[in-house]
Amino acid sequence: MKLIGSITSPYVRKTRLVLAEKKLDYEFVQDVPWNADTQVPLWNPLGKVPVLVVDDDYVLFDSRVITEYLDSVTPNNKLIPPSGRARMFVKRWEALADGVCDAAVAAFLENRRAPRERSAAWTERQTDKVRRGIDFMEQDAGDQQWCRGTAMSLADLAVGCALGYVAFRLPEIAWRENCPKLVRVYDKLAQRPSFQETAPRE
Repeated sequence: MKLIGSITSPYVRKTRLVLAEKKLDYEFVQDVPWNADTQVPLWNPLGKVPVLVVDDDYVLFDSRVITEYLDSVTPNNKLIPPSGRARMFVKRWEALADGVCDAAVAAFLENRRAPRERSAAWTERQTDKVRRGIDFMEQDAGDQQWCRGTAMSLADLAVGCALGYVAFRLPEIAWRENCPKLVRVYDKLAQRPSFQETAPRE
């Protein structure tokens, strides 16, 4: 398999975490969709990463599709429950974490525009989404070791990616100050080699 993406993308990081935790071999091809010479649109018509090229040259895109596929490839270290409410809760956590990432990316990109082209109202709207999403995560997290129960799941990986991206791109949103449950989960993830090896960097 071949994974195409950038090292700063939280969606790519989530996919890389699943690959690492499932112990799946793959080739990582770094490609930034914003660069003029990007090849991403050749693989994904939407021009977004991650893109997973399966061994038979079948292409998958959207991190939620890819992570579900990867979890089904091997039975070891299952990250998504097979059915029922447990599965629904994990997928909801992933959707929420991805939504926080969507808003954080939008705010970051807006702040990269020329000052006269930026919309303060748009940026505030996106950062409000980030804050509300993190607050909801904190309220919904249980008192157990992980987001849902005693075993790590895709919910934890997705939340860790979202929180890591916010700390990386929007450090003014100091989520650690008022989110002890999320800090507990994030700090446990931070001890894992997979999390350390995929940390975003410029």
